[in-house]
Amino acid sequence: MSVISVNPFQPKPFFQDKNRAFWNLQSVGWAGAFILRGISGLANGQPLSFLVPVLISTITGYSLTLLMAVIFRFLLTQRPVITWTLSIVVVLVAAGAGAFIDAWVFTTQNRSSEAVGLQLLLGTYYLTVTLLFAWSALYYAINFYLTVEEQADQLLHLENQASSAQLAMLRYQLNPHFLFNTLNSISTLVLLKQTDRANAMLSRLSSFLRYTLINEPTALVPLAQEVETLKLYLEIEKMRFEDRLRASFEIDPAVAQAHLPSLLLQPLVENAIKYAVTPKEEGAEITIIAQPAGENVQIIVSDTGPGLNQEAPRPSLSTGVGLVNIRDRLSQAFGERHRFETRSTPGGGFIVTIELPHLTAQDLKEAA
Repeated sequence: MSVISVNPFQPKPFFQDKNRAFWNLQSVGWAGAFILRGISGLANGQPLSFLVPVLISTITGYSLTLLMAVIFRFLLTQRPVITWTLSIVVVLVAAGAGAFIDAWVFTTQNRSSEAVGLQLLLGTYYLTVTLLFAWSALYYAINFYLTVEEQADQLLHLENQASSAQLAMLRYQLNPHFLFNTLNSISTLVLLKQTDRANAMLSRLSSFLRYTLINEPTALVPLAQEVETLKLYLEIEKMRFEDRLRASFEIDPAVAQAHLPSLLLQPLVENAIKYAVTPKEEGAEITIIAQPAGENVQIIVSDTGPGLNQEAPRPSLSTGVGLVNIRDRLSQAFGERHRFETRSTPGGGFIVTIELPHLTAQDLKEAA
C-alpha cells in the first residue's frame, strides 16, 4: 500500500481549532483596541499617563468579554427569544460594570469632582456599551458562520455516504444477475451429465468472482483491469456458446490506464450475448473498442445481432436493469461529464457508446 507524504507546512483553516481561533481573535482584537485608543489620545495631546487608564480599561474589557463568552456559549443552545433578550441584558450589565471601573480609575487618577465623575460615567458607559455590542455581534456572527460551515460539511458528508451507498447498491445488482445465469448454466450441464464442462465453468466462475471482489463496489478501476475481468467472464460464457460467441478487443494503449467504475462493461456484454448470440443459430460477434476522444475516453460495445429491428427487441434506457444500472452508475461517478448512447445499425447489430473523463490514478490521488 502506497503512502502519501504530507507537507508539514501545509496551511490549516483558521477555524479548524475553534478554541485557539477564539483566543487569537480575543487577544489581537483587544490589543488593537488598546493601540488605537492610545494613539488617538496621544495624538490629541494627552500625556503618557493617559495610557494607564486605557490599559486598565482594555484589561477590564478583555476580562468582561471572557465572562460574556461563557454566558453566550450557553445562550446559543437556547431558543432565539431567550438568546437575544438575555444577550442584550448581559451586554448592558457588563457595560455598566466596565464603565464604572473606567470612570473610577480616571477620577482617581485625576481627582475630579463627583459631578465630573457622573458625567464621565455616562460617557464611558456609552463608549463601553458600543464596544461590547460590537464584540457581541462579531461573536455571534462568527458562531453563525461556523454553524453554517459545519452543517454544510455534514450535508456534504451525508451526500457522499448516500452516493457511495447508491453506487454499492448498483454494483451489487450486477453480481446476482450474472450469478443466476451462470449457476443455471452449470446446473444444466450437470443435468446433461457434462460434468467436465460444468467443473471447468465452476472453476472459471470462482476465478471471476475472486477477481471482481478484490475491488470495493464504489471503486474506479483501470480500463485494462476491466478488460481482464471481461475476458474472464467471456471464458465462462464461451463454455456455453462455444464458436457461436466470438469476441474481440481493440484497446488503445493510450487509454488502458483510464479509470471507470468496476464491472461497468460486463452487463453490456451480457446483453449482447442475450440479444445477439442466443437468438441466432450462427451466433454473433461482440466487439469492445476503447480509444481516446479528445480529453475523454470513448468505449464502444457492439454486436452483429438483430438489433432493434427484429423479433428480439433490446431493453431501452427506461427498461431493463442493465442499461439503467450503467446510466445511473455513470451519473453517480461523473455527473454531467459523460455520454451514454445506444443505437441499432440499419443492417442489424446494436451499438452502445460511452464517453467519460480520462482519469488516471494520479488524477484520482490529486482529487482526493
